[in-house]
Amino acid sequence: MNIFHLIAALLSLAAFASYINHRFIRLPSTIGMMVIALIGSLGLVALRHAGVIDAGKVAAFIHELDFGDLLLHGMLGFMLFAGALHINLGDLRKVKTPVSILASAGIIIATFVTGTLFWQASHWLGFEIPYLYALIFGALISPTDPIAVMGILKQVGAPKRLEMKIAGESLFNDGVAVVVFLTLVGIATGKTPPTAAHIGIFLLKEVCGGALLGFVLGWIIYRLIRPLNAYQVEILMTLALVAGTYALSEILHLSAPIAVVVAGILIGNHGRSFGMSETTRQHLDNFWELVDELLNAILFVLIGLEVVALNTSISHLVLGLLAIAAVLLGRFVSVLIPINLLAIKKDFSPGTIRILTWAGLRGGISIALALSLPPSPERELIVTATYIVVVFSILVQGLTIGRLILTRR
Repeated sequence: MNIFHLIAALLSLAAFASYINHRFIRLPSTIGMMVIALIGSLGLVALRHAGVIDAGKVAAFIHELDFGDLLLHGMLGFMLFAGALHINLGDLRKVKTPVSILASAGIIIATFVTGTLFWQASHWLGFEIPYLYALIFGALISPTDPIAVMGILKQVGAPKRLEMKIAGESLFNDGVAVVVFLTLVGIATGKTPPTAAHIGIFLLKEVCGGALLGFVLGWIIYRLIRPLNAYQVEILMTLALVAGTYALSEILHLSAPIAVVVAGILIGNHGRSFGMSETTRQHLDNFWELVDELLNAILFVLIGLEVVALNTSISHLVLGLLAIAAVLLGRFVSVLIPINLLAIKKDFSPGTIRILTWAGLRGGISIALALSLPPSPERELIVTATYIVVVFSILVQGLTIGRLILTRR
């Protein structure tokens, strides 16, 4: 199967799932498409266990897609840019302190709390997973995904500050979590010296270097499109900005997600206000909205299909369920401690901690990071637990967060 056949299969599955959801199920689009793909995958798994069919070809198709590589080195940059493009810098400045703390210190706390609980649960079930690999699970499951929850927040009329906190944190904590994940994997594989100085320099280089590169390249593109009045060329320039920034960041070993987010915020604010005509702005918004919808459709269909390739033993499933509790508790602690200890409590109204905890959905980036792990006895355990947490997060938390917000109001 060549690349065109893979793309054709994914687009066809995404279009079919989108139609079924819009026509009959009427769930939020990303959640509905994942549900349809998940039901189909579970049906295949059941038929395989019953000996009715051989699902080996479907599993081979999933493996051939290389979900981790497809998302981390293809789709993620465009999805992050599309989200950052619509972040109002003025609104983000109002919540910059809580967003920056939750996206940095919050990730570190969540990694250690979740990883420690996961390590204890795995040993209780008889899995001899090293503590370092438990921390790797804590790092890859810590970044939150705004895709499924943002539409719900807008539907129920969530306060603007709350919406901006969730969106801002989610856009930036992806990059921080990836850096923490790569650091821990480097230590586990012997590629990164486990010294505080080396780790600190690595984190500083990745995060700050990525932000600086994104700003510089975003500013260059802004200056290039400013004298233009041709929306086709300007949109093409934004595509080049995303692809070029992401690729160059990876070559320079900087945080590609953070670089793309910074570039997207710059173009979405300064570029939109001073470098584009009204016609260009409308076309730009329509184009990137379509790109975002298309990539999200493919992503959530892929998440639903991944169940075919999972280990579904009872012990793995039980650990996955325990991992859900570990992730929720880790998220709660990572929100509670910074808010109460770092003098930002005034930025949060009553009930916000509970909402931020439940609104911390996990998505495709967690699965992609898990699948990118090098072969090891712990990899299969981590992949299965990650998938179970992500499915619970999207289906249960995603479908109930709106009710939680309305209850608070």
